[in-house]
Amino acid sequence: MSDTRRRVKVYTLNEERQWDDRGTGHVSSTYVDRLSAMSLLVRAESDGSLLLESKINPNTAYQKQQVQGRDPSLDITQDIIDESEEERFEEMPETSHTVDLPPCELNKLEEIADLVTSVLSSPIRREKLALALENEGYIKKLLQLFRVCEDLDNTEGLHHLYEIIRGILFLNKAALFEGMFSDESIMDVVGCLEYDPSLPHPRKHREFLTKTVKFKEVIPITDTELKQKIHQTYRVQYIQDIILPTPSVFEENFLSTLTSFIFFNKVEIVSMLQEDEKFLTELFAQLTDEATDDHKRRELVNFLKEFCAFSQTLQPQNRDAFFKTLANLGILPALEIVLGMDDVQVRAAATDIFSYLVEYSPSMVREFVMQEAQQSDDDILLINVIIEQMICDADPELGGAVQLMGLLRTLIDPENMLATANKTEKTEFLSFFYKHCMHVLSAPLLANTDEKCGFKDAVVDESHGSVAFCSDNFQTVQLLALILELLTFCVEHHTYHIKNYIMNKDLLRRVLVLMNSKHAFLALCALRFMRRIIGLKDEFYNRYITKGNLFEPVINAFLDNGTRYNLLNSAIIELFEFIRVEDIKSLTTHIVDNFYKALEHIEYVQTFKGLKLRYEQERDRLQNQKLSSVPSILRNNRYRRDARALDDDEEMWFNEEEEEGEALVPHVEKSKPDDDYPDSYGKFLETKKAKESEDKENLPKRSSSPSFKFTFSHTCPSSTANGTNGTNGKSSAAQTTPATSTSSSSKHTSPTTAVTTKGGLVGLVDYPDDEEEEEEEEASPRKRPRLGS
Repeated sequence: MSDTRRRVKVYTLNEERQWDDRGTGHVSSTYVDRLSAMSLLVRAESDGSLLLESKINPNTAYQKQQVQGRDPSLDITQDIIDESEEERFEEMPETSHTVDLPPCELNKLEEIADLVTSVLSSPIRREKLALALENEGYIKKLLQLFRVCEDLDNTEGLHHLYEIIRGILFLNKAALFEGMFSDESIMDVVGCLEYDPSLPHPRKHREFLTKTVKFKEVIPITDTELKQKIHQTYRVQYIQDIILPTPSVFEENFLSTLTSFIFFNKVEIVSMLQEDEKFLTELFAQLTDEATDDHKRRELVNFLKEFCAFSQTLQPQNRDAFFKTLANLGILPALEIVLGMDDVQVRAAATDIFSYLVEYSPSMVREFVMQEAQQSDDDILLINVIIEQMICDADPELGGAVQLMGLLRTLIDPENMLATANKTEKTEFLSFFYKHCMHVLSAPLLANTDEKCGFKDAVVDESHGSVAFCSDNFQTVQLLALILELLTFCVEHHTYHIKNYIMNKDLLRRVLVLMNSKHAFLALCALRFMRRIIGLKDEFYNRYITKGNLFEPVINAFLDNGTRYNLLNSAIIELFEFIRVEDIKSLTTHIVDNFYKALEHIEYVQTFKGLKLRYEQERDRLQNQKLSSVPSILRNNRYRRDARALDDDEEMWFNEEEEEGEALVPHVEKSKPDDDYPDSYGKFLETKKAKESEDKENLPKRSSSPSFKFTFSHTCPSSTANGTNGTNGKSSAAQTTPATSTSSSSKHTSPTTAVTTKGGLVGLVDYPDDEEEEEEEEASPRKRPRLGS
């Protein structure tokens, strides 16, 4: 039976009840004929002498130091192996490098199967068994027995051979695979694996591999070694993917070497093909030749697809060389030709090849199309061919269109664009894309939302007076959703270019037509496009939205949705909640001014009431700001041209005049705390004129008093103009020359005015302030208005 030896210490109990150390040995279990039972044997590590022989009794509970054995009620007792002891055992030198294999005979197949199955749980025993199989050429003998069993129709033996070959594969040894997968042996290995005992009938894998599968050489391969490697790789891949059952959690690492075997085979195939320049040159020549028939071209494209798939196994450095070789041979121009063909299989394979190129180096593809644009029309540019293939995908589920959309997004993603000192790929490529390609991408969207085109799939919503998109063509709706997804990506990543495009095409208005689609996912795509625009918090976009009243279709869709609690309802509320939380003032004002009456009844969320609160807070803030900008002279009951506060000397001079007699320029009541500055100024002029009239009428009744002359000077009254009085009460007007400020910050001179009354000459003269007042004026946000009679 199997070699189950473990390294142990042997102790024996002597007559004095003391334990004697007998030494270290290896324990194993084997069947002993003279005992007619399984026995436990311990042989000395030093010389292999027998230290202990004991018959195994299933009813005895064996115990290892500090480890209890299994329940004695079990049929057989088995020690629990400590992992640390297993690791120590692996490091110890072995006196026996192999296990004893039973003779390779028909009557021993069951015993061989049990042996192979039993070693799979132990890495050490797997190593020993693999070494024994390799040294003795055991696998070839087993395959000879397989042919004998098939000839004899020995079903039981074939079932045992299935277990044996499957177990050998799970040994996970590359040295064994080399022999098993050779041209002489691999079909017999596949034959053994046809006889799964769990199946009622054997499979016919060999028939499939030899008769159904045909190896096609689209370009003749002259290298015999390369051809054999291709055959071997396909068959081993078939064994792993089709024949062998899916490994369980405990077996997932058993076939890791088999996976590596396939991997390195593919690396060799790619390297050998890449080095054959004649082969690849002929391949691309036939692929682009107009005389090549469609069937031949399909085979060439499929071969190239598989060739590129194998390249994914290469190391980064080797993969770089591989794709550079393909680029030099003209793979991109070749793809441009085959992508435009009518053959669906050819286009699908070409799309897969293009995806390998884009994933490897999007910059390489971008560089090609920009150079191509200098020599070709827009219609035949590679990217436009890709966009057209996406738009014209005949698959009802748009599987190809989804794949192409992902490739386009990779190509227009600024995150993978290079920026060097001499070249900025982002600027150049995005300019190219919006000039030559964007109109192709957006064409279906614009065509399906254009009132001038008649709206074949649209109806007029009379309740809102708007055009409602309601296409019954599900494929078209899916395509529009894909296009909107790309445009939304552009809004997030192409700030300048997409902004200009949206404004020039009034694109958001066209997109919001889709809010009326009966397909909820399309309406959500349109809403998401607007949400991304608003999420940028760009006032340029905000003005575009408010000026165009572009919230109206969103509000209409929200109201039409009614009380249904669905994704559309939540998405629209989230849009307005974002505006409220981020306090986007221009949008808040627009929404409240235009739509609040339609939304104020919604109380299951506080979003719209919150918008109204934001609106009122902003209105109050603006009013307070305007009030703070009212000239201080209005708030201090004084009106002068500059609206500057009077200095202390002038205030005392006014007070003295009021004590002597009634002031000729009456005080004005304090202005109202509101935005009524022009009204206050008008009232002041009316009061002033009324007072002048009153003075003229009542002057003779007043006590005789000298004429008064208001003279304002920067330093003292003596610097003002002089006036003359008559005793008969007649007065004359006098001109005053304003003083010029010496401050460097004041460069102007103010006009002066004199008011003549019977009571005297009143001069309302503007004057330059002192340097401190001029500094305050400089810090003022705007020039305050001058006051004059």
